[in-house]
Amino acid sequence: MRVFATSLKDRLKQLDFIILGCVLALSLIGIVALWGARSVYGVKYVVIQSVATLIGLVFVFVIANLDYQDICDKLAIPLFIAAVAALALTLVIGSVGDYGSKSWIKIPGLPVNIQPSEFIKLFLILTFAKHLELLRGKLNRPLSVLRLALHAGVLVGLVVLQGDLGTALVYICIVLAMLFAAGLNLWYFFLGGGAVLILFPYLWPKLNLYQRERILVGFNPEMDPTGKGLQPLMSRRAIVAGGLFGRGLEGGGAYEDVPFAHTDFILSIIGEKFGFLGCILVIALFLVLIARIIYVAMKARKDCGAYIATGIAALLIAQVTENVGMALAMLPVVGITLPFLSYGGSSVLSLYLTVGVLESICTHRKKYHFEREET
Repeated sequence: MRVFATSLKDRLKQLDFIILGCVLALSLIGIVALWGARSVYGVKYVVIQSVATLIGLVFVFVIANLDYQDICDKLAIPLFIAAVAALALTLVIGSVGDYGSKSWIKIPGLPVNIQPSEFIKLFLILTFAKHLELLRGKLNRPLSVLRLALHAGVLVGLVVLQGDLGTALVYICIVLAMLFAAGLNLWYFFLGGGAVLILFPYLWPKLNLYQRERILVGFNPEMDPTGKGLQPLMSRRAIVAGGLFGRGLEGGGAYEDVPFAHTDFILSIIGEKFGFLGCILVIALFLVLIARIIYVAMKARKDCGAYIATGIAALLIAQVTENVGMALAMLPVVGITLPFLSYGGSSVLSLYLTVGVLESICTHRKKYHFEREET
């Protein structure tokens, strides 16, 4: 417990402006791309995305002044309970989204839908980081691994029941990265991988037919070029149509044939309007952002902060890899957004909350004079 706190001005000086700059640049590219596609989607999406980004920025500065360790210490259990309750409630009253998953909740009286699983990515990272911290020194005991598996399994299982395999995959990537960073023995990873291989023939038939078809067609869209393969094939065509320099902000039209191009296939708009160089810029910004987050994890003052930053890096790596693979017709279409770029209030706000926690790790990285903590 701190008995001396630094001033707000001192905290803000410790913000990581490389992370903030990358995030704002990505958001701006996404907003500009939506503006360029306003003839198809209207100005409404541009306004909503811009407002969500501004609100997200406010959250970043507020959360950056809070101590992430206090959040984990005091709110880990309430956050986990809230996560389970929100996902369970979605199963009961949720509505089915564009990809067949029951993952949306409509707010009564408002033209607004929220996707709880987006926010729960952060809840998972915070609560799992605290759990790992509590098990420090005894992480590799079988009982500890079982407790951690139960922790993650409950949330992953509820998302799978919603039919949202893409988000469930992101959750799993987050958990595996955090376990690796915490020092879990590699034998557990080998055993887990072996168990998946053995169980796969039994799990595959349990998937819904449309899920199995999406996975198979995802790796070979030409199997169903006018059906489930249409989206990625049209997306790839739009990106190719952009050439090296793109067809301009007001140019292009191939992206108009891509269903939901403004959300999960935003890269098709960016690729056609800004070309290969525009796509390279997006990838470069993500690489810098992820590298900087890993740096934050390495320099974090406490293990909990390192685990949180690792989980956030894994979140971005998983989503960017999957989304870009979808847009290039190389990976299955599973409804994963491109962070900060894809249209979606839930996605944008949850990501900026995540950035706020990252900045909190940065602003509380140094131990100041007259500051002491209980051991």
